[in-house]
Amino acid sequence: MQKYLNNTEETEQFGAELSKIVSSKCLIFLNGDLGAGKTTLVRGFLRAAGFTGAVKSPTYTLVEEYTLGARKVFHFDLYRVSDPEELEWIGIRDYFAQDGVCFIEWPDKGKGFLPEPDSIITLKTEGSGRLLSMEKR
Repeated sequence: MQKYLNNTEETEQFGAELSKIVSSKCLIFLNGDLGAGKTTLVRGFLRAAGFTGAVKSPTYTLVEEYTLGARKVFHFDLYRVSDPEELEWIGIRDYFAQDGVCFIEWPDKGKGFLPEPDSIITLKTEGSGRLLSMEKR
């Protein structure tokens, strides 16, 4: 599936729509260059699920955890990971064992340590907007 997103609001809206259709336990890879809108999409997902606080990219913390009622969301950013083995040190398998939605930015940095995703979303800057591609597995 492909969709053109004209602006930040449409990227957040796609995230909101996604929150209504994904299962309570799934793994979603987010691909795209810096500034492509990966965190913006996650923000839309979280807002639709009832989160009202600040949503920031976990570039330095590696993971941000959100508990929204009975739903858990884990947002990973692997941009600064230099060796996929680092994921073992943060206990990434423990996150996957929980009933939660896991978003992973820069999944290529975790190659060999990440399970197969349920979906892959790719965002590419195109003109003044973004071209979103989503592949369900």
